[in-house]
Amino acid sequence: MEDTLILTMSCPDRVGVIAAVTGFLAGHGGWITEANYHADAGSGWFFLRQAIRKDSLDFPIEDFPRLIEPLARSFELSWSLSRSRVRKRTVILVSRQDHCLSDLFHRFRTGELDIEIVAVISNHPDLESFVAWHGVPFHYVPVTPESGEAPFAEIGRIFEEVRGDVMVLARYMRILPPFLCARYPGRIINIHHSFLPSFVGSRPYHQAYERGVKLIGATCHYVTTDLDAGPIIDQDVIRVDHGDSPEEMARLGRDIEKIVLARGLRYHVEDRVVIHGNRTLVFS
Repeated sequence: MEDTLILTMSCPDRVGVIAAVTGFLAGHGGWITEANYHADAGSGWFFLRQAIRKDSLDFPIEDFPRLIEPLARSFELSWSLSRSRVRKRTVILVSRQDHCLSDLFHRFRTGELDIEIVAVISNHPDLESFVAWHGVPFHYVPVTPESGEAPFAEIGRIFEEVRGDVMVLARYMRILPPFLCARYPGRIINIHHSFLPSFVGSRPYHQAYERGVKLIGATCHYVTTDLDAGPIIDQDVIRVDHGDSPEEMARLGRDIEKIVLARGLRYHVEDRVVIHGNRTLVFS
């Protein structure tokens, strides 16, 4: 795989931003292989994502912060730079349902998801042998009404120990406490089995059944201290009708959950998502 640098930027919208950034890169031999831009009229902000061949630049990437500083100061730019060859170290949290976990393992093993799964954490021991078969460390961290925040502190400790980049809640049926959400803003991804903002919380398929909806869906979003209300990365739906029971809706929904989580995670690890307030821009 070609070693590519991913540059993302945001700043107040004004004339000349694109010319200044591309001019800076061109001045150092930068070969741009992909470019995405968006001007948000509502907020007055401008967003940019560019993929650059690493071997085309005439300076080591360690010098990038120093060289970009005058441009960043002039345009009030916030920026980040990552390398496509450096896989995001992924920690997956799961309870008993394994359809999303199985799908992520399959996509990881086939190379469809360019990640490194470094740990699986569960509040139940059921999936330990399945995870071990994939050669990934499994951590059983039980959660009880009496355990308070201690299990989540342990989750944070494991995440730090394995040098995790992103935490994925693949049908982890526990609410993360505010301290853990606040520690990793923009780094915890959840799959919710509903087309948010409808039917938040538990048993959304039963809620959908009671309302007689004709479409059910799934939402991949970042986790914040507000339950099921973080910035949305991706969503999809499937049609149902009055003859479908809550159990049938859940069966159909599992297929959507897998697709939406994998797609949202791929956007995240490829640095295609920019968070702006409680919204996201996804340069897909």
